[in-house]
Parts: sequence; structure tokens; C-alpha cells
Amino acid sequence: MEATTGPVLYHKLQLWEPGTESEEEEEEEIAEPLVLSLRRSQNTPRNKVGGLPGAWARLLASLLLLAVSSSLALRQLHSRDSPKENLGSVAPPASRHSHHPGVYHHGAIISPAATCSQLGQELLVAGGNVVDAGVGAALCLAVVHPHATGLGGMFWGLFYNSSSGNSTALTAGPVQTLAPGLGLPTALPALHLLHTHFGRLTWPQLLAKPTKLAQEGFEVDAPLASALAAQGTKGLCPLFCHTNGAPLSLGARATNPKLAAVLHQAALASSSDLVGDALLSLLVKDLELGEPPAQPMPSLEPALQLSMPQGVLFTTPGPSAGPELLELLESALHSRTPSPTSCLSLQQTAMTSGSSAVATVDSSGSMLLLTSSINSSFGSGHLSPSTGVLLSNLVARSAPSAWACPLILRGTLDDMESDMLGLVASGMPRGTKAITCTLLNHLATPQTQHQAQQRPTESPGVCGQGSLLQVAVHAEHAHVSSVPSGCCPFQGY
Repeated sequence: MEATTGPVLYHKLQLWEPGTESEEEEEEEIAEPLVLSLRRSQNTPRNKVGGLPGAWARLLASLLLLAVSSSLALRQLHSRDSPKENLGSVAPPASRHSHHPGVYHHGAIISPAATCSQLGQELLVAGGNVVDAGVGAALCLAVVHPHATGLGGMFWGLFYNSSSGNSTALTAGPVQTLAPGLGLPTALPALHLLHTHFGRLTWPQLLAKPTKLAQEGFEVDAPLASALAAQGTKGLCPLFCHTNGAPLSLGARATNPKLAAVLHQAALASSSDLVGDALLSLLVKDLELGEPPAQPMPSLEPALQLSMPQGVLFTTPGPSAGPELLELLESALHSRTPSPTSCLSLQQTAMTSGSSAVATVDSSGSMLLLTSSINSSFGSGHLSPSTGVLLSNLVARSAPSAWACPLILRGTLDDMESDMLGLVASGMPRGTKAITCTLLNHLATPQTQHQAQQRPTESPGVCGQGSLLQVAVHAEHAHVSSVPSGCCPFQGY
């Protein structure tokens, strides 16, 4: 072995250099721990400039490699923990795998308006539940889709609580008249009642964005633009008209400051009994009525149930179309399953835009289906000057079967973790038959084919006109879709 010159000191193990030691010596030395002393004589030949030994070169290279590796590891950890999108006040955890559109880890919402689906998602991400998301989106639709819903209309709903296994119906009660041809509005008391019992966020939180949209403006989307073009401007100016009197077109900006004031006042209400009082007082003044009529209070009741081999069905009681729906289903379950073509034909006939729907779901199985109506496009056409509210033309003879028949299927009565399905119709006078047909096709379809890929719609104008909204829970994921496929905007996280 070549002799070492100079006082280079090593403890227990001498660093190996090629060609300087035998393999036998190397095997003996490697078995001992390495402790390197950095003491070196200043006048050793190996310490001269340009004469670094192989051992020191390897040490410096190792330190450099360690520094680069640490930097890359920190960068990878940072990118993993950073969400790709900002979805609200609290970012959802990053997903480690991808899904088809309409399939989400935690919760989802689908509605006829992209703005309102986005609001529902923001409420879910902020810590709200399906009731918060659904009620918030419904209040949003009352602002941006006055042709189909609004504070002048009435609401029915169906809520399934996965924690308790209970299903509760929001009932609007019998239709009452405010004045000849004008329905008495019950939207605010109904939504407040539902939120008070089952919501998690505060009531003002749900009203904040709808109020802002009404005050600062919102973009006219395809469904509203289409309804305005068909309706004309009679009774709707100046809110929904250009300065030349033409109806607002797609992409135009609309505001409704009077409606914003009503929503702001409603946010201050302490109970469902009081939430609609300010609106009713202003309407009575506008219509020059003597005394405000007695306002029927919506109620929460146990949902109707129908047991069948595949599970349990839930829907709303009368005077909604729920009882009619269960009769159709009970009869159809003993007959041949209809084909998908016949279901589509049911949706495409005699459509109306005087109703709207929202559906929300979370991965635990809780879901809320809301449906509302003002009876026809823009309701009565009477725009209250003091409130910015379009009153409905729902009267006692109005048939609820056109819109009020939400349906929930729970896979089995005993298994709280079984798959769930929710269906709610919008804009279909034959909604009960369309839902019956869709459910029977669902039951006849293999489970692996239930979740077809949803594509974001390029023509959202069809949503709400002969549409069925579907929500489901499968394999601990929330699913949202529509029939026809992809016609309504959805959001989730």
C-alpha cells in the first residue's frame, strides 16, 4: 500500500481510494463506522490549490447532491399540499385520483343556473350541508331566473338525513290568492323553515350572495334570455329591458335593487313567521289592498313511503303530486319496464318554463331536492314596483302535478350505507310519468352502468325545460347528472 505522507488523521475507518488498497483491507474497514476528522496539516501536498484528494471531492459532491435532493423534495411536498383551484373560503383536500365529470368525493349540487350551482358549491366548501347549499341556490335562482321561480312562487322539498335515516317533506300547503289572478307568495317562509330545522350555516350567510347579485347585477344566461325573447317586455321593464325597450339579451347585465332590499330585510328575520312579513306588507301596499291576507305557513312533515324489493321510496304528501307518483310506481313495478325512448318522449312534450328545481347530495347519503313554481313563464307578469318580485298566477285550480313530485330511493331499509338515488323534475307537466319511467329504467340497469359520463353543457338554455335532475350516492362518492345528459350546470368538491 502507498504510504501516506502528512498527518492526515482518520478515526476507525480510512477512506478508500481506487488502486491504493487491497479488496481484503476494504472489507475489513467498511465494517466499522465512519467518523471523519477534518484536521489536516496546512502544508501537506494534498492541500495545495488544485490538488484536492478523491475523498474530499466525493464529500463535496455528496453534500451538493444532498442539497439538491432536499430542495426537490421540499418543492414536491409544497406542490402536493397546494390545491389546484380556489373553491371558496376553505380549499378541499386534493384528490389523488380523477373521476368523470359529475362525480365528487364530498358533495355536489346541480341546478339550472351556473351561478347558483357555484354558490351551492361555495356553501358546501364553507362547511355547510346539503340544506344550506340547496336553499342558498334556490334563493339565487329567485334572482337570476325570474321566468321560472322567485319569491312570488311556492316551494316543495324532500330532505333525506343519512345520520338519522329519516326523510322529511317540505310542504307548501294549499294555494291561496293574494288578489284576483295573483298567488300568495310563500317562498321565504318555506325556505327559512327548512333551513332553521336542518341547516348548519347562518341564515344571513345564505342570503349574502343572492342579495349581492340583485344589487350589483348578474349576467343574463341562456334560459332567461330565451324566456325574455319569447315573452316580450310587457310589464317587465325597466328591470329586464334595454333603454330602447328591447328585452335583455344573452350576456346583458341585469340588476334588481328593490329585490336586494327585500332579501336584506329577510336576512334580519328571527323566525319563519316573520321572514315574509316585510315582503307581504309591501305587496299589499302596491296592490292597494285593505288588510294583508292570512299567510299560510309551510310545514315539515314525514315523507310518504313505499316499500319495494329494491328498497324504499320517499316523496312529498298531498296536495303535491307525490301520492300520484307513488300510485304510478306501484302499478308500474308490476308491469314491463318502459324503454328509454318513451322516457325521453315524456320529457319533450308540452314543456313549460314556469318551474325550477335544485338537487344537492353529499357522499354520506344526505340529499335535498327542491322544486318551485310560479305556474307559467314569468308567472302572472305582474312585477311589484316596491319589491322587484314577480307574482305567480298560482291559484286554487292550479295542478301541482306539473312540478311537485321529488322522489328519493334508498337501496334497503336496514342498510344505512346503501346506495341512494334522488330525482326531481323541472318544466314537465307530465313529471310524475317521466320520473316513474326514469326510475324503472334505473332499476333495470346494471349498477356498473348507472354512472354515465357527464359532459359540461354547451347549450344550457335547455336546462329547466323538460329536465330531470338526478343525484346519487355510490361507493362513498356523490354523483350529479341530468336527463337529458349534461343539460344543467353542476358543481362539487
